[in-house]
Amino acid sequence: MKLRQRLHFSATSLADIDGRATPGAPGDKAKTSAAAVEQAGQLAQLQERLYAEGTQPGASRRVLLILQGMDTSGKGGTIEHVIGAINPQGAQIASFKKPTEEERRHHFLWRIRGQIPAPGRIGVFDRSHYEDVLIARVRALAAPEEIERRYAAINRFEDKLVGDGVAVIKVMLHISHQEQRERLLARLDDPTKHWKFNAGDLEERGLWSRYQEAYELALTRCDDVPWYLVPADRKWYRNWAVGRLLAETLQEMDPQYPDPDLDVPELRRRLEQ
Repeated sequence: MKLRQRLHFSATSLADIDGRATPGAPGDKAKTSAAAVEQAGQLAQLQERLYAEGTQPGASRRVLLILQGMDTSGKGGTIEHVIGAINPQGAQIASFKKPTEEERRHHFLWRIRGQIPAPGRIGVFDRSHYEDVLIARVRALAAPEEIERRYAAINRFEDKLVGDGVAVIKVMLHISHQEQRERLLARLDDPTKHWKFNAGDLEERGLWSRYQEAYELALTRCDDVPWYLVPADRKWYRNWAVGRLLAETLQEMDPQYPDPDLDVPELRRRLEQ
């Protein structure tokens, strides 16, 4: 069974998902970490083929990996370990923070559309348009009726991406309440990680149950393009699982090297003169 089938979100409550679970893993930490290293080489080859395919006129296929999750769930770490395995020329990474004044003057998807990867590229969203139905819902940054409209707008937007040749992989990194506490404490214990600590994270942590509810709604209301829920308490599993989801998607796409019209014998003759 492909990992995409195992991780396809179908539960109704995130409380039913164990953050330390390792569905589909090839073994324990050592075996799974070794598999991730082997998988990295496979990803690099597949990404090169996709990049090469994208250089051709009329090419449209690309990949968009969307990473969502509570603070400390490991979005940055996932990018480092998974996307770090491929040629950076073939990657586009966008991180969506609090909207600027200019962005607020536009439709909530305006800033997102500008970051869609070009043909042949693998794009990564570190947070995404889902912030506009997550924190916006929890913090009442938009009226309830506007939030409802956004669910439908997101479905239309993602359907159009797929129609335009974008393979969309939506991943929620599911971390437990206890694991988040441990990771925040680890940041306080390590002076080199103090720069990562934001006191505002504690306030957001106090709204945990409301965020879980907002995530459950987003996962179920915006499922035209399927969500994959990756248990993220174990970093080694998280990195392998997201890499596996990406590899399965690229394998199914089966990108091909272009076949340029080259007179190889003539070119070789000229080089050997």
